[in-house]
Amino acid sequence: MRPRDASGDVDTAAWRSTMCPYCGVGCGLLVQVRDGRVTKVRGDPAHPANLGDICAKAVHLPPILGTADRLRHPQIRVRRGAELERVPWELALRFTADRMREIITAHGPDAVAFYASGQLLTEEYYLGSKLARGFVGTNNFDTNSRLCMASAAAGYARSLGSDGPPASYQDIDLADCFLLLGTNTADCHPVTFKRIRRRKLQAPDDVTVMVVDPRWTETADLADLHLSLRPGSDIALLNAMLHVLWREGLLDTRFVAEHTTGWEGLRAVIERYPPERGAALTGLSREVIVTAALRFGRARAALSLWSMGINQSHVGTDKNAAIINLHLATGQIGRPGAGPFSLTGQPNAMGGRETGGLAHLLPGYRLVSDAAARAAVERHWAIPAGRLPSTPGRSALEIFEGLARDEVRAVWIMCTNPAASMPDLDLVEKALRQAELVVVQDAYHPTETTRFADVLLPAAQWPEKDGVMTNSERRLTYLPKLVDPPGEALPDAVILTRFAHEMGWKEAFPCASTAEIFDEFASLTAGTVCDYSGVSHVRLQADGPVQWPVPAPDHPGTTRLYTDAVFPTPDGRARFLVVEHAEPLESPDASFPLVLTTGRVRDHWHTLTRTGKSPALASRTPEPILEVNLGDARRAGIQDGDFVEVTSRRGKVVAQCRVSAAIREGTCFLPFHWGRQAGFYKSANNLTLSGRDPVSHQPELKACAVRLRRVAEAIT
Repeated sequence: MRPRDASGDVDTAAWRSTMCPYCGVGCGLLVQVRDGRVTKVRGDPAHPANLGDICAKAVHLPPILGTADRLRHPQIRVRRGAELERVPWELALRFTADRMREIITAHGPDAVAFYASGQLLTEEYYLGSKLARGFVGTNNFDTNSRLCMASAAAGYARSLGSDGPPASYQDIDLADCFLLLGTNTADCHPVTFKRIRRRKLQAPDDVTVMVVDPRWTETADLADLHLSLRPGSDIALLNAMLHVLWREGLLDTRFVAEHTTGWEGLRAVIERYPPERGAALTGLSREVIVTAALRFGRARAALSLWSMGINQSHVGTDKNAAIINLHLATGQIGRPGAGPFSLTGQPNAMGGRETGGLAHLLPGYRLVSDAAARAAVERHWAIPAGRLPSTPGRSALEIFEGLARDEVRAVWIMCTNPAASMPDLDLVEKALRQAELVVVQDAYHPTETTRFADVLLPAAQWPEKDGVMTNSERRLTYLPKLVDPPGEALPDAVILTRFAHEMGWKEAFPCASTAEIFDEFASLTAGTVCDYSGVSHVRLQADGPVQWPVPAPDHPGTTRLYTDAVFPTPDGRARFLVVEHAEPLESPDASFPLVLTTGRVRDHWHTLTRTGKSPALASRTPEPILEVNLGDARRAGIQDGDFVEVTSRRGKVVAQCRVSAAIREGTCFLPFHWGRQAGFYKSANNLTLSGRDPVSHQPELKACAVRLRRVAEAIT
């Protein structure tokens, strides 16, 4: 049926299929284009990720494309303190190449770092990784996925042998037990939440929903069990649940014996986590822990879904392991409706990991420390043997710490805003001021980050370029170019290619179409766990989205992984990992008596990326609101609606507060979307700390110690 306009008449404007540029759900969209402009957005009923559903952020995409702050022309600053000046592309790239050569000659290739984004297309990610590693000669290529999904990626690799969620959205329609941990799915992944809700409403007596979160949210409102635990105590809960299942004889002993290793070592640990101890560590009751365990253990098909509340922790990889331990022990993996399923925050964070978009990776989930993997990539890129560096590069925070210490001299930032999204913003700003060269490639200016740029490169954004993205369920979708970018803005792949030519690497970076770039990368995935050598732009355009692995052109794609219970480990078995409860890095004390946790709200995304430019969304949620428990507010002399100063050991925020029983006592919540550009004291990352997980290097953004004080009025 053809779309109709508001009057009911058949709409004759062009409608094109594409994918949403927001979260990792990867919703298919139908986009109307009139006179070279995007005018309307609808959900695409044919796309398997959303089946026509859509959230408000996607509906309000059209107004954000032509705003006054679009970056339309290259600009450079010839010296610090000088104003940015508009220059031709040729001069901007020549200036950048000359400065890069000077720095590399004087300090070596590791004095250069690249910091990219899960909003880039796969082809752009791949070119950035190839440029940094194979030609500049550094593994200092990391992305804001380090703040988002690094613990999940490391968790899958440690326990199952490789990154990649085993489950799919189809499993939501088949599960009879949902365990949601550290995810306010209703706000952050609303289309996925609606699918969970539909499943619950279809069979309310047969389907159990359990939500683990210190806050009562719309997600928790759906739950049969809401486990409002102390922030950071997830491992204690999961180990206690596993203890109950072990004592009650609800483990899949055959699966454990035939397809896993390490159970005896883990069993010795979970013996020490009876539900009574779990209750003491989590602040939950013994009874609710036992009930949650039994509902999970007796489920026909249990699906666990989690996001930043698990990953953004100094023990984030251990929390992921604890979730996967629960699935391995019960055999709830590799079959319909079951499995551990991480929910990604960015539209192409998965594609970025596939292309080598973290500092320890090469394309195809290869490790930079693996000599055979390096040799395979060197052959593919036609570079000398031994050219690729063998040690992992700097992760996200390490890049900025290196800049602050003069160990890194130049940083190239693509499609992200670290001066708003990073923890401990004073350190990040110092790093950007200290750097000898800051190149920022973005679609908008000014942002918190672009104001530090020596070189500003205007980038095309959705839907002004074409390429591929991979969503949270390993599904590849082709995004066509629908409109032209404004001014002189160029696709990120074109910018990287032109820079490579300025550096003298034209032969290795031909002026290829995105289809050719995709083919080059896809062929490099052949034989890897994320093999999609059977995919091309032509196939995606003709047949629609497909889930990897797809090792041949006639392969239908893979709905779920490990259906044969064979895992990509040396012995083919999954691994139980011994994990123990650990308190957050900052515990409350007399000076800072509360734990602050940060997160998102429904109407905004990342650092107000796009959503802050939508009049409808910005008006619905114009300011950050601090959520405070009734008891904590009473002790601090705070009433609902007051303006409150929130202080940590690193800085301050001032926000209006909402006082209620919807958040656990001892805990307060603040959304992180607002950076200092919106008002210095609106940024939650004034407060957060840069401590991180030793395996994933993901920072602990979900817990820091704070105190509250009522103030007379807002400070901006």
